[in-house]
Order: sequence, then structure tokens, then C-alpha cells
Amino acid sequence: MSASLDGQNLFDECEMKIELGSTRRNLIERTIAGLDGVLSIDLGACPRKLKQTGSLRAKSRLQMNERINAILGYMDGKAHTLVTSNEGEFNNLRMDDFKITKKLAAGDGLCCDYEVIYTQLTV
Repeated sequence: MSASLDGQNLFDECEMKIELGSTRRNLIERTIAGLDGVLSIDLGACPRKLKQTGSLRAKSRLQMNERINAILGYMDGKAHTLVTSNEGEFNNLRMDDFKITKKLAAGDGLCCDYEVIYTQLTV
């Protein structure tokens, strides 16, 4: 199984986890002379954060570097769609951060743990 970003199978889904940040609202709160309490103006929904963690596997260092570079190509400021079989579909994601947290030699190739931080621009 794999997870796709804009239809491209970039991530191995077997160990992948997605943590959804909570949605919240933007507010402006002001005190006004003569008013007991505060004036609160609702500015609408804020973007929420998503954190994706998992492992990438490849048979060689060259294949791993190609895979990482393909993922880094999505840190372009544009909105993308992440689709997984377990978690479902997440639209309007901007990739903000991608980092490798651990590299290991695994059996017939390489394995590295990663973390991706997205901002979901509209929920």
C-alpha cells in the first residue's frame, strides 16, 4: 500500500500515521469604554496543521535520494491532495516541512523515518 500526493505514490502506508490538528477560529477581542466585557469579532476558520510520520524504503541510496527529492518537490507553496486508504482524503494541503528523522540499513536496502508537516488551508 502507498499514500498518494496529487496522484503520485510517494509514501509507504504500512507504518504511516497522520495526526490532525484541531480546527479553530480567528477572533479579534477588544475592550470598549462603557461596555462591561469584551467585543468579539469572528474572522472565520483558521488553517489547521497535519503531521504525517512514517518510513520510506528503497533498494539503494540512489533510489532513496530520488524518492526524497520527489517529495521535496511538493514544498512549492501550492495546495495538494493527500489520499490514503486508512485515513481518507485531505484536500488543500500546503507542505511546510519535510525532515528525515532516522536512517537505517534494512535487509535488502535502506529505510528512513520521516516527518511531514502540512497546513490544511481550508477545512
